[in-house]
Amino acid sequence: MAAPSWKLQQGLSLSLCLQIAEALLKERDKQAKWNGIPLLLQKLYEHSHPNSDFSQCQSILKEISPLLSMEAMAFVTEDRKAAQESTFPNTYTFDLFGGVDLLVEILMRPTLMTQKKKQKISDDLIKDCLSILYNTCICTEGVTRRLAERNDFVLFLFTLMTNKKTFLQTATLIEDILGVKKEMIQLDDIPNLASLVSSFDQQQLANFCRILAVTISELDTGSDDKHTLLAKNAQQKKNLGPSRAEVNQATLLNIPGFIERLCKLATRKVSETTGTSSFLQELEEWYTWLDNALVLDALMRVANEEAEQSSTESSDESGLANTSTRTQLPQSMKIMHEIMYKLEVLYVLCVLLMGRQRNQVHKMIAEFKLIPGLNNLFDKLIWRKHSASALVLHGHNQNCDCSPDITLKIQFLRLLQSFSDHHENKYLLLNSQELNELSAISHKANIPEVDAVVNTDRSLVCDGKRGLLTRLLQVMKKEPAESSFRFWQARAVESFLRGTTSYADQMFLLKRGLLEHILYCIVDSECKSRDVLQSYFDLLGELMKFNIDAFKRFNKYINTDEKFQIFLNQINSSLVDSNMLVRCITLSLDRFENQSDAKVAEVLSECRLLTYMSQMSMRMSFLFRLINIIHVQTLTQENVSCLNTSLVILMLARRKEKLPFYLRTLQQMEYTEKYPGFILNNFHSLLRFWQQHYLNKDKDSTCLENSSCISFTYWKETVSILLSPDRTSPCAIVSYIDEAYMDIDRDFSEE
Repeated sequence: MAAPSWKLQQGLSLSLCLQIAEALLKERDKQAKWNGIPLLLQKLYEHSHPNSDFSQCQSILKEISPLLSMEAMAFVTEDRKAAQESTFPNTYTFDLFGGVDLLVEILMRPTLMTQKKKQKISDDLIKDCLSILYNTCICTEGVTRRLAERNDFVLFLFTLMTNKKTFLQTATLIEDILGVKKEMIQLDDIPNLASLVSSFDQQQLANFCRILAVTISELDTGSDDKHTLLAKNAQQKKNLGPSRAEVNQATLLNIPGFIERLCKLATRKVSETTGTSSFLQELEEWYTWLDNALVLDALMRVANEEAEQSSTESSDESGLANTSTRTQLPQSMKIMHEIMYKLEVLYVLCVLLMGRQRNQVHKMIAEFKLIPGLNNLFDKLIWRKHSASALVLHGHNQNCDCSPDITLKIQFLRLLQSFSDHHENKYLLLNSQELNELSAISHKANIPEVDAVVNTDRSLVCDGKRGLLTRLLQVMKKEPAESSFRFWQARAVESFLRGTTSYADQMFLLKRGLLEHILYCIVDSECKSRDVLQSYFDLLGELMKFNIDAFKRFNKYINTDEKFQIFLNQINSSLVDSNMLVRCITLSLDRFENQSDAKVAEVLSECRLLTYMSQMSMRMSFLFRLINIIHVQTLTQENVSCLNTSLVILMLARRKEKLPFYLRTLQQMEYTEKYPGFILNNFHSLLRFWQQHYLNKDKDSTCLENSSCISFTYWKETVSILLSPDRTSPCAIVSYIDEAYMDIDRDFSEE
C-alpha cells in the first residue's frame, strides 16, 4: 500500500508530529529526505520531559547538529547571493517539526521549575542547543524573528552569559536576535545587569559591546542626513520623553566602573592582552560560531603563512623547536584580535559621546585618559603599516571598507570627531608643548588666551613628541588621493575648529601646512568625490574664517588665474557642498572691510578670493542659487546650511541698510528668468519653516551664533522683518512679490 499523500505545513507543532506513527515517519522520511530529523526530535522530546535528567538529550543533539552545521557552513562560505538562492532542507525540516520551540523549552525549563525540583542542564547541552538554534536562524527565514518576539527568551539568554563556557555562543545568538527585533529591548529589564557586566573579563566585555551597540543606537530608518527636517520634526513631536536608546545609554553610565573598563580596553597594548592558550580556546569556539567564520578564515590563513615562514627559517633546528613555533600565536593574529575588540569598544564610546549624557561621558573618558592612551597606540596599531601578508576578510581586498583595519581607522576618526566637536576637552588632543605653542601664538598676536586652554588639566593631555591632532595631520597629508579616509580625517580636524573661532587654533594648524594641503587636494588633484570635497570646503571655511593670515596664504598658493578658476569651478559645482565656505568668505570680508589695519587693507586689495566676493553681482548670484536649490519639503540636516548661509548674506546687508536693495535685485533676477515670484515665494516658505525649526524650545541656537559671530537675537529679528505681512515695508519679502504671483500661505507637511 502506497504511503498516504499529505502535505506538512510550516509551523506544524511537535505534538502533532508525535501523533504520527513511527513507521509512517520512517517511510515518509526516505521519500522526503528528512535525514531522520523528525524521528530524532521525537526521541529528544521523550528524553526531555520535566522529570528527566537530560542524560540522553546530548547524544541525540550530537546526531542532529552535524546535519545543520553543514548547511550553516555552506551558507556563510558561499557567495551571499548564491546562498540566498540555495535551500537548506535540514534546518527547514528541523524547524518544521518543532525543533526550535523544543530547544527553547529545554533551555528555559530550569527557570520554570520550583526551587526543589530545579533541573541542572550541563554546559555542553546548553552549548549544543545554542549552536543548533543559531545555525537554524541563519539558514531558515523567519526563525530569528520568531525568537525575537519572545521577550522572555531574549532576557533569559542574558542570564546564560554569566557562564564563561557558554558566553560566546550566547552572545552571538543574542546579537543575531536583537538585530531583527522590531522593538529595542530595555537594558533595565535584564536581571542583575550591573553584576552581570562586572563578572565579565575584558574579552567578554568587548564582545558584549557588540550587543550593546544594538541597544544604544537609534533604530536605523535610513541615512540621518537624508531624512527631511519636516519628517524629523514631526517625529519629535510624537516622541515625548527620551527614546529607548537614550534610556539604555543612561543605564550603562550608571553601571559602576563601566566607562573606565571600556577606556582600558580601548587603550591597552597588544602585549597586555591575555595569553595564547585562552585565545586559541576562543578561536575553537569561533570555529563553531559561523558568524565569525570569515574572520577566522582570515586569521588562520595568516597564522599558516607565519608558521610556514618560521618553519623554513628554523629548518636546521630540532623538531622540538618547530613544534614550539607552531603552537605560538602569531603576532599578526594577536593584533587582529585586538583590533576587532577595539572596534566594538570605540563604537560604544562614540555613541555615548553623542548622547544626552555627553558631558558626563566626556568627564569620565578624560579622567581615564582615553585620548593619551589612543595616542600611544596610533603608530603601532591604529595607523600601523600593512604587513606583506595584509589581513583582509574572505572575499574582500585590503582597501575594502569592510576590513577590520579600515573599519578601526574610520571608527577612531569618528570618535575624535565626536570628542572634539564643540567641547573644551578637545585640547586633550595636544601635548604640553603644543598647548604652550597655543599660548605663545595668543601672546604674540596680543590677544587673550582661550579659557579652555588655560584650564586644561596637563596631567590628562597626550604625552610623547606629538599629540593626537598632530599625528592625524601627518597621516592626512600622506593619504593617497583616492583614499576613503580623506573624508573622515577632514571631519575630525574640522570638529577641532568648530565652535567659537579661535585664532590660535587656526594658526596652530596653518603653521603645519594644512591650508596648502587642502588647496592641493581641491585644485591640483581636482578631487571628484562629493563627500570629500564637502568635508574639505567645511574644513577650509573653519580654518580661514576671520583669519587674515589664512587669506594671505590662500592668495600665495592660488597664485594664477587658472588655479583660481579651478577653485571657483569646484565651489560652483555644488553649492550644497561648498556653502559653508561661501559663508566664511562673506563673514570674513564683512569683518575685514570694517577694520582699519594696514595689513588687512593690503590683503583685501590683493586676495583674489576677497576681491571676487566683494563684487555685489557675485554675492547676489550666490544668494539667488542658494535659495533656489532648497525647498521646505527637501530640507535635510545636510542642506539646511544653504538656508542659513543665505540668511547670513541678508543679515550683513541689513547691517549696512542694504536689505531692500538685495530683495529688489532678487525680484529683478526673477523677472530676468521669466518666472516672477518663484524665488521669493520659496524663500518666504523657507523662513517660515526656519522659525518653526529654530525657535523650538529644545533647539540649541549656540551653533548658529558661534559659527557666524552674530547674536541669535539678530537672526530672529531679521527673519521676522523679512516675514512681515506689511506690504509697505521695504524689508518685507511680500513687498517684492506681485499679488498675481503671491503664494505664501501654503501649509507644509512632511509628505
